[in-house]
Amino acid sequence: MLHIESFPIALIVFLAAATAIWFAGVKLSLSTDVLSDRLGLGEALAGMVLLAIVTNLPEIAITASAALHHDLGLAIGNILGGISIQTVVLVVMDVFGLGAVAALSYRAASLTLVVEGIMVVAVLVMVLIGTQLPQGFIFLRVTPPTLLITVLWLTSLWLVKRARADLPWHNSGVAPGGQRMKRGGAIKARVKMVAEHTRSLTVVVLIFAGASLVTLIAGVLLEASSETLAKQLGMDGVIFGATLLAAATALPELSTGIAAVKLGDYQLAVSDIFGGNSFLPVLFLMATLLSGEAVLPSAHKTDIYLTCLGILLTLVYMVGLLFRPKRQILWMGLDSLAVLLLYGLGIAGLFFLA
Repeated sequence: MLHIESFPIALIVFLAAATAIWFAGVKLSLSTDVLSDRLGLGEALAGMVLLAIVTNLPEIAITASAALHHDLGLAIGNILGGISIQTVVLVVMDVFGLGAVAALSYRAASLTLVVEGIMVVAVLVMVLIGTQLPQGFIFLRVTPPTLLITVLWLTSLWLVKRARADLPWHNSGVAPGGQRMKRGGAIKARVKMVAEHTRSLTVVVLIFAGASLVTLIAGVLLEASSETLAKQLGMDGVIFGATLLAAATALPELSTGIAAVKLGDYQLAVSDIFGGNSFLPVLFLMATLLSGEAVLPSAHKTDIYLTCLGILLTLVYMVGLLFRPKRQILWMGLDSLAVLLLYGLGIAGLFFLA
């Protein structure tokens, strides 16, 4: 078990690992887009599964390492806190991606995104159900709720794929006055940019493999330094995992999301966040398999609190996508402002709760 006792060293390792995740995450996102394009995966289910796994490699590495070390509090906090903070990433995209031009939800408005938000809520409700079951409710290192979460996530991919292809609404549920670029245009632009520098599939595969390896190693180092940092800062493991650790692992989503918004593909930016949030609870299945313990029944009240916070923030953006508020305050839409305030209050309440 890798453990760092010294606070200064732990801090340096944490910051270095977070920086590595930022740069490797950008390369990973680009190479994944190119591979999906050249292998013809596109928006097929296989491509959506690959994208979900790749974009959440830091969380996968941290959850796996924490589960093997039986540090379930850190694993649960990172997963559920990651959902909340990745939703707050949409606020940053709204402010720095669009600025005073328009609210993100106004431009990105699409019924398909509302469907994706519904699936995030559905998966999190299943998490809440799983926390209420007995601790001994585990069979062959697997609990029924974690299996159901995985099935629900796969079902959500199928539903979203169908919604993107043929939603029985006017203009496929796309609101008037929204984005002009066809959804996925930012991916095509990134693929074209990479193609101008390299045409070799081998090079792309090597970049993909190298960035994946760096991300996985950085994730393990983040987990190894987290316990020392949390203790020295006087923070509960769940709080640290839900705030600082989750923020570090959300850096790639922030970078690629702002890039997509600046290219004009607002729907892709929101979809990537909702898609990642619906996938994160699937990691509870991996944590259960690796630890041999029923992870969800061992959840504390802080974990249930974070799950409810994630649901609340998602619902706010779903309302924003439906009502499309034009008014902005501090360069952000009213829904983004509400999410920012609710997240701040939620984290403050988490400190008192813990």
